[in-house]
Amino acid sequence: MTDFNHPPRILFLYGSLRERSYSRLLAEEAAQIIEGFGAEVKFFHPHDLPLRGQVPETHPKVQELRDLSLWSEGQVWSSPEMHGNVTGILKNQIDWIPLELGAVRPTQGRTLAVMQVSGGSQSFNAVNTMRILGRWMRMFTIPNQSSVAKAYQEFNKDGTMKDSPYRDRVIDVMEELYKFTLLLRDKVDYLTDRYSERKEREQSQKPLIL
Repeated sequence: MTDFNHPPRILFLYGSLRERSYSRLLAEEAAQIIEGFGAEVKFFHPHDLPLRGQVPETHPKVQELRDLSLWSEGQVWSSPEMHGNVTGILKNQIDWIPLELGAVRPTQGRTLAVMQVSGGSQSFNAVNTMRILGRWMRMFTIPNQSSVAKAYQEFNKDGTMKDSPYRDRVIDVMEELYKFTLLLRDKVDYLTDRYSERKEREQSQKPLIL
C-alpha cells in the first residue's frame, strides 16, 4: 500500500525565459505560500529545453521534466498571456509530457492549478487554455484560478508580490490546491479506473484459441 504520510508534492511550471519573468515570480510567490501550508515544492526551469521533436526523448532536460511530473501529486502552471493565449514556452513543456509512459501515466489523476499574468487588463484566455490542456492530460483542475492584470505593477523590486486582492486570490488558489491534493491523492486509482480500459485489459489477457 502506498504511504501517504509525506507532504503533498507540488510541481511548478512557468512560461517565460525573461530575466524578470512575472509568470515565474507569480509561481515563486505561490510556491512559498503552499509550502507554508505544508507542501513539498519543486520547479522545472524551461531554459535549455529543446522544442518538442527536436531531440530524442532521452535528452536530459526532457527526462528531468518527465521525472518531476511522475514525482508530483499536484501541479501549478503559470503562463503569461501572449497573443491571447499561453506562450510556446509553457506549451512546449506540456507537449514533452506524454499521456503514457509504458504502463504509467505521468499526469493522470494529479491535481492542477492554473495562473496567468497579463501586461494589460485582466484576461482569462491563458487560464482557459490551460484548463483544456489539463483536461486532456487527465488531471483534476481545481475550480479556483489566478489572473494578474498589469503584472508589472504587482511585484516589488525583490520579486515578491505586493499585498493586494490579486495576492489574496493566489493564497486562495494555493489553499484550494493543497486541500484537493490531500483529499484526492489516495483515491486516484479508484477515480481513474475506467470500464473501457478494464475491458481492454481483460480482452488482451484472453488466451488465443488455435
